[in-house]
Amino acid sequence: MKRARDEAAFPNTVNRARASGAVTSSAALDSGFARIEWGGREIALEYLRIGDPASTLPIVVFLHEGLGSVAMWRDFPKRFCEAQGLAGLVFSRYGYGRSTPRPAAEHWAPDFMHRQALEVLPALFAALDIVQPWLFGHSDGASIALLYAARFPVAGVVAVAPHLFVEDVSITSIEAARKAYRETDLRQRLARYHADPDSAFLGWNDAWLDPSFRDWDIEAEIASIQAPVLAVQGEDDEYGTLEQIRAIRRRVPQTELLEIPACGHSPHRDQPELLIREAGRFIRTHAH
Repeated sequence: MKRARDEAAFPNTVNRARASGAVTSSAALDSGFARIEWGGREIALEYLRIGDPASTLPIVVFLHEGLGSVAMWRDFPKRFCEAQGLAGLVFSRYGYGRSTPRPAAEHWAPDFMHRQALEVLPALFAALDIVQPWLFGHSDGASIALLYAARFPVAGVVAVAPHLFVEDVSITSIEAARKAYRETDLRQRLARYHADPDSAFLGWNDAWLDPSFRDWDIEAEIASIQAPVLAVQGEDDEYGTLEQIRAIRRRVPQTELLEIPACGHSPHRDQPELLIREAGRFIRTHAH
């Protein structure tokens, strides 16, 4: 795929979000829904503020995986922020959790992660008054974090199990997930974390398994990242090889790698204490 379009080529939603991005909340803005205009309509994004609100370090924004949500993170973001004395924000992307669901007829194009990074995140940050955060992304969320950091100022990025390009192992695992969704109780299990599990699963799964997605590649465009990057991956990741994070360091020389033994695609579940310690150390090392 050609290098992603410059952010100027995307519709500018930031000013509209400032004008009409009302935030509703249940506990003094600690949780609620940020409402932004995107894709020609208003959408609501579920969010939760965590950690130490008095922290003087930049807020850490957690970006979930392709099947994730606020609830799917479970208590990891809270544990991380409390252990490191940081403030954090967890939110569910459009189509996930209790955020506005994806209509059944809407199919995400291969640029769906670019649109989240270059359109939705700026609008969300404007609505919630977030400036130059740390981005802590997992899987698709890590790719979105890298794409955002390539175009906008950030304090830094923790990219956990990111995707830079499509590998056969990724497609094989995603095909297996589709089979499980159709033939097992996976849909019922996902319903614990998503108000509309079909919205979450099929949006992600159909996009990745679209033949045109095989050419998706963001290696070249992340080379513009100036912020510090910690790239993390389990050695037993079933969705990608270690070449994914090693490619980040080739393109972004200031990247620090963390390759974790006895760990699959979700280090925050397989090796949470190690990830809390090392990601916290990295953020504090680069604190200004």
